[in-house]
Amino acid sequence: METEPALDAAAAARHARFGTLPERIQFHEMVEEKEAEPNNAAIASYNPEGSWNHFSCLAFDLGL
Repeated sequence: METEPALDAAAAARHARFGTLPERIQFHEMVEEKEAEPNNAAIASYNPEGSWNHFSCLAFDLGL
């Protein structure tokens, strides 16, 4: 029976020190939607046909 008052005392001490938890943040408050920039050169210049040479040879990728 002594464990119940100890838990209550510990809970009271935590509450006195830290207070309550902050309110939950809603998902729509965490998400921001923006238009994609069409002038981004890195995305616009991606060529899947020409990118094979960077991943075709492990020795080349390691600089050997």
